[in-house]
Amino acid sequence: MPQNLLLKPFISTPSTTNLSQPKIHVNPNIKLKTTHQGIRVVSMKMLAPRKFLQRRRKVEVFKDAADEADQKNWRSLMKEIEEKGSAVSVLRTKMMKQQAPLPRDLVLGTLVRFKQLKNWNLVIEILEWLRTQHWWDFNEMDSLMLITAYGKVGDFNMAEKVLSYMNKKGYAPNVVSHTALMEAYGKGGRSSNAEAIFRRMRSSGPEPSALTYQLVLKIFVEGNKFKEAEEIFDSLLDEEKSPMKPDQKMFHMMIYMYKKAGSYEKARKLFALMAECGVQQSTVTYNSLMSFGNNYKEVSKIYYQMQRAGLRPDVVSYALLINAYGKARREDEAFAVFEEMLNAGVRPTHKAYNILLDAFAISGMVEQARVVFKSMRRDRCTPDLVSYTTMLSAYVNASDMDGARKFFKRLKQDGFNPNVVTYGTLIKGYAKVNDLEKMMETYEEMRLSGIKANQTIYTTIMDAYGKNSDFGSAVGWFKEMESCGILPDQKAKNVLLSLAKTVDEKMEANQLIGHLDHLSKEQRVNGVSRFVDEVDDDSGSEEEDGHDSSAGEVIYGDEKQDERVVFDSQDGLHALNIVGV
Repeated sequence: MPQNLLLKPFISTPSTTNLSQPKIHVNPNIKLKTTHQGIRVVSMKMLAPRKFLQRRRKVEVFKDAADEADQKNWRSLMKEIEEKGSAVSVLRTKMMKQQAPLPRDLVLGTLVRFKQLKNWNLVIEILEWLRTQHWWDFNEMDSLMLITAYGKVGDFNMAEKVLSYMNKKGYAPNVVSHTALMEAYGKGGRSSNAEAIFRRMRSSGPEPSALTYQLVLKIFVEGNKFKEAEEIFDSLLDEEKSPMKPDQKMFHMMIYMYKKAGSYEKARKLFALMAECGVQQSTVTYNSLMSFGNNYKEVSKIYYQMQRAGLRPDVVSYALLINAYGKARREDEAFAVFEEMLNAGVRPTHKAYNILLDAFAISGMVEQARVVFKSMRRDRCTPDLVSYTTMLSAYVNASDMDGARKFFKRLKQDGFNPNVVTYGTLIKGYAKVNDLEKMMETYEEMRLSGIKANQTIYTTIMDAYGKNSDFGSAVGWFKEMESCGILPDQKAKNVLLSLAKTVDEKMEANQLIGHLDHLSKEQRVNGVSRFVDEVDDDSGSEEEDGHDSSAGEVIYGDEKQDERVVFDSQDGLHALNIVGV
């Protein structure tokens, strides 16, 4: 990497530090000023557009006129399938028009393309239709693709039927079909069944592949079966007994597991072990370690270590560093890192923009947040609901409730439906400026929209009434939270205790919390009992995941979220595809 593109340390440089060392390469639209406190951004214009973000017209080359006609016809077919959301009706119509079976190359090309797009439902639809067609020889490869597709969507019932079909056809059991069935069980919430297949493969065959090991580790880690994952990984480290050495993806999954478990030291040891085992460390490896960072100093230290190792940061690396600076309210550094990312030719994602937006929103830096918000659309990262909600929080944190209400109206005018986090942000804003009337109007508007309040909203309203010397209403909202099936957390309890001023109020608060703790203890005991029964019964009930790791992705907006839209680096490991299994 060119020296001028390396991100140099630029955080709060003391006056004794030599300021002649290489500086961060920044956009000329950002004006820096060196003070006794360090380097500060004193003015910032619109983020300058980069050439790599501009649309480029693709030039296509064809072999001849016939090839051009075939390519255009196939693309027209693919477009029609995507528009209808169904493949068989389109393929059947095409076959009827030409009054002949479809060319094999066309069918295989369509299957391969949808497989590349990971549109497994269309792959399944086409293959199941081909199974019924006399003109198509449905062979072993087709069967393997079908069972793989069912595995990807977690339909273990159909995966079992395809495997039974393969056995009847006389196809020998192989590692692909068994791994696919194992994946189907894992995604279908039956980790015990998946584990049983894996154990059977290790004892009697077919021999598990590297992909099989990657998959079983993923199933265990996502199911919080950390002990089982460690046992399998440790067995791979045994050179005398192991059929293979753990690869990079296995190491990454285990580092991610230690992230979930909060075991930073074990993750560092595993990081060192990679080098000892001759497994190449990549940007993904360092990203996984960066996600552990509790503060910007830890994250930036690993970031610089990655650069010294000669690795180029990717969009996840920059996002994690921007997030760390944003949480520390070091907005100048966060913005400078984002600029450095653009200068390095790394295309920002929605999440990267949202993280930078959040960095300014935390401190109520409305103008800077607006710069980022406007730049998103220009750079083909159309703002989503997360972006709008984060921008709304910038107004709220600046106590600009007129601006917040206007932006809230714009959000709806632009076609977005506010969710619980959006309403919660606005409610928090009115509570902050002590406008209880507007706060309750927003709460009622949310209820009429069919959205239920979460714990954060109840706590915010309770706190607002309590600070207005209305302890009785605060107690009422505390009880309302419980009556709606939301168990007040420690923060809600602490707020209630802090609002109690007189002896009687303190006694009432302690009685409420004591009663609640008694109920909570009973529920925990019963909960553990029921959980053990479910596992022993092996009923296949789905394990709680807590977030959708496939898309989006949504790492924002659940009831565990605090008072602002945040980037959770743990969930971000899945959402940003750090673990590439």
